[in-house]
Amino acid sequence: MVAKIASIALSGFDGALIEVETDMKQGLPGIQIVGMGNKAIDEARERVRSAIPHSLLQFPPRKFTINLAPAELPKDGSHFDLPIALSLLVASGQLKQTEVDGAIFAGELALDGNLRPIRGAITIAEATLYHGVAQLFIPLANLSQAQLIEGIEVIGVANLKELYLHLKGERLIQARSTSRLTPVGTPPAITIDDIHGQATAKRALQIAVAGRHNILLCGPPGAGKTMLAKALHSLLPPLTVNEMLEVTKIHSLAREIDTGIVHDHPFRSPHHTTSASTIIGGGARPRPGEVSLAHHGVLFLDELPEFPRSTLEALRQPLEDHQVSLARLSGHITYPANFMLVATMNPCQCGYYGDPTHECMCSASQIMTYQKRISGPLLDRIDLILNISKVKPETLFYTKTLHQKQHFEVLNSIMEVHNVQHKRYNSSIIYNASLSSNEVTKRLTLSPEAQSLLITAADRLGLTTRSYFKLIKVAQTIADLAAEPIIQADHIAEALQLRGTLPT
Repeated sequence: MVAKIASIALSGFDGALIEVETDMKQGLPGIQIVGMGNKAIDEARERVRSAIPHSLLQFPPRKFTINLAPAELPKDGSHFDLPIALSLLVASGQLKQTEVDGAIFAGELALDGNLRPIRGAITIAEATLYHGVAQLFIPLANLSQAQLIEGIEVIGVANLKELYLHLKGERLIQARSTSRLTPVGTPPAITIDDIHGQATAKRALQIAVAGRHNILLCGPPGAGKTMLAKALHSLLPPLTVNEMLEVTKIHSLAREIDTGIVHDHPFRSPHHTTSASTIIGGGARPRPGEVSLAHHGVLFLDELPEFPRSTLEALRQPLEDHQVSLARLSGHITYPANFMLVATMNPCQCGYYGDPTHECMCSASQIMTYQKRISGPLLDRIDLILNISKVKPETLFYTKTLHQKQHFEVLNSIMEVHNVQHKRYNSSIIYNASLSSNEVTKRLTLSPEAQSLLITAADRLGLTTRSYFKLIKVAQTIADLAAEPIIQADHIAEALQLRGTLPT
């Protein structure tokens, strides 16, 4: 008899059903694993060989051939340890085939038989539900992640011995559940209350977060660009249940977390020396990149022109499509990448072009060369471009500024605007910035005065089609903040002010 145990292979953002087949025969004792497994799967032989005796079970001195079917699909991960061990127990007669049918098994075995946490627990649970399997056995540490998927019975297992007794019906594993409620978050490290002055920049942050618009802050060193970007993260409302699931899933696939649930919007801040493959994702064993790890959060690129040109140009597709498509020898993989781009830059290489308190040491050609490191098509995908200047020293300790508490007021207004957008688009994941040009013309309404101003501005400024529609989407967010259903001329005017250009 050939023993068969069901498991799931991680394939990009999805999972594929796998059968672990084991045949036991006479011959020199050993385990041979076939079916395009990676090094971690090949090393499962030694972990299984040690875990079974330590679980007070027998490891027969026989020759075992294990096949991971379908054989043409590449397999990666240590979570095949558990199904391999169970298939050996079925093939040797210690378990019956009927006792393991109708369930999915995944887990990494320690040498003493305990189960260690694995990556991709949510993906495995989703694939279990998709293939119509009722039960999933998974390491206890991954239980909270897997239980985010409703419609299947998820059983957390501590060790191989416990699972064996459960399958034999001798000692059933008691139902374990974890709280799915979002815990009360800790106060953000930096809020807009910590920033003195910069009223226009704070307003731009409010608009950017309310409509999920990309924003670029340009100004001299010490103007507070980085602090403003970090304060923006504190303005993001709590993740919805669906957002929480997607963010936890992708961070688990990237092995950023092994256990637990991500409750906060991601804030990714890669250094400018980071390679393009790290930003976008990929590699010999494809993993999500920074743009995917920032899904439903913020990708913060400090000193944007210092990033390699190839890396910046690679951002154009995910900024437009909100996903990353990677073609590799092992197949085609797609990861989500719906993030807010928050970037900062100096106006020139020395940083002081346009600063009244410092003399710029750069020539006109150097300034132009520095700014041209950011291509026109990339700038065209940024909704808000804001030039900021330093705050005057005499205002830093101004009493009224110190006692202003704007954070929770702004946060509440953002949450109200999000609710307005969710009702308008009948979705909890669509925001003004997410609309296509066709959706803008169908869903958004401009007053005659706003249309006239928009047409005049498009002619005089030479706006591209993309910039034209981005301007409307920013204006809609401004209208939402003002609780007005129709875009007015003053909303277009403010959007035009915030849709600035780099200093020349």
